[in-house]
Amino acid sequence: MSISKTYKLPFIVLVLVLFVCFVININLGSVYIPLKDVFNSLIGSDTNVEAWQHIINNYRLPKAITAILVGSGLGISGLLMQTLFRNPLAGPFVLGISSGASLGVALIILGSGLFGGLFASFFVSKWSIVIAASLGSFLVLLAVLTVSIKVRDTMAILIIGLMFASITAAIVSVLSYFGSAEQLQQYIFWGFGSLGNLSWNELFIFAVIFCFGIVLSIVSIKSLNTLLLGENYAISLGLNIKKSRLIIIAATSLLAGTITAFAGPIAFIGLAIPHITRQVFNTSNHKILLPAVFLFGAIVMLICDSIAQLPHSDYTLPINAITSIIGAPVVIWLLVRKQKMVF
Repeated sequence: MSISKTYKLPFIVLVLVLFVCFVININLGSVYIPLKDVFNSLIGSDTNVEAWQHIINNYRLPKAITAILVGSGLGISGLLMQTLFRNPLAGPFVLGISSGASLGVALIILGSGLFGGLFASFFVSKWSIVIAASLGSFLVLLAVLTVSIKVRDTMAILIIGLMFASITAAIVSVLSYFGSAEQLQQYIFWGFGSLGNLSWNELFIFAVIFCFGIVLSIVSIKSLNTLLLGENYAISLGLNIKKSRLIIIAATSLLAGTITAFAGPIAFIGLAIPHITRQVFNTSNHKILLPAVFLFGAIVMLICDSIAQLPHSDYTLPINAITSIIGAPVVIWLLVRKQKMVF
């Protein structure tokens, strides 16, 4: 993937900012660890206190890597959806992908009471939640696209996506009504979103699925650029629309569904990061946008997580709330400054 000279400097700056945010994120937490010891731990040297090494290696480092995967993955899935539907409001949440994942998790957590005993503990295991969330997101998106074959108007498809999200929300409400207090609490905490609950083994599985989604996204770059010209023009250029849609859908489902499964439904990133990137880079070329969205998403998520964990405090705020509180004003400021939307 070649990047023209015009964009080399912004990319170098973004990579440096990402590295700084990564180190700061690891440095912050309820236990103070000097920056020198953070560097020593990252390069494999011993720290002054043995416990610091354990905190960095088993808690802060996996959390920082999770933040990078979540931010970049949601940003790219939002970019894919906005280009596929040619709609700046499209994203994992708007089209119901995250709602589908939430429904899958709700069925597992709130519906587990129907089975009881050992069956209930099996259904509420970590992996069953991951599988349910992935299946839920994929089925909802598949339903939206099935309808979109007959309805070509993009605004109509957007509204249909919102209707699917409303249906899933209604089913979750019914399940919540019959759920126990413990089940409701478990589901609500899952909905807050969290980046710090993954072990290295879980992070490895997450990263493998994430890489599959990224590879499919890179494969789709040419199709995405062609789709910007309109479907009819893309067909005249020889683009296989059905095959391209399937690859883009698979990439989005793998990224958004898996991220929601492992980290919970995280708002703002999927919708806003592509817009922030377009405003800064002022291009619609996906060869530039895809890596730029990756870096912007990772940086924004690391910053949000650093704020959410309240440095030198035992409290951690819901990451889902921080992403919207911090990120939305940035998007508004960029749009007001540019006075137009780049799309």
